[in-house]
Amino acid sequence: MTETVILDGQKMLNRRAVHDHLAEQLHLPDYYGRNLDALYDLLTERNTPLRLVVQHRDVLLTWLGEYGTALCQTLEDADRATPNLQVLFPLD
Repeated sequence: MTETVILDGQKMLNRRAVHDHLAEQLHLPDYYGRNLDALYDLLTERNTPLRLVVQHRDVLLTWLGEYGTALCQTLEDADRATPNLQVLFPLD
């Protein structure tokens, strides 16, 4: 069974908020490095099916600029590298 996690771009308005939201929604371990490399590593190491739905991508990109673009790219890269991971960016 695939777990679905909703990530809300409206709750990720700065870098700290990004990693707080990711850690909470994905139940990341305490040793999570709170950076995009650490996020990629944890996502690609998962063995169980996971669907990430990133809502309000436009808000995320507006507030975070290049970091928001890098975050979305990290999620897309992890999706391509991990058979059990699906990342979706629905139109709001």
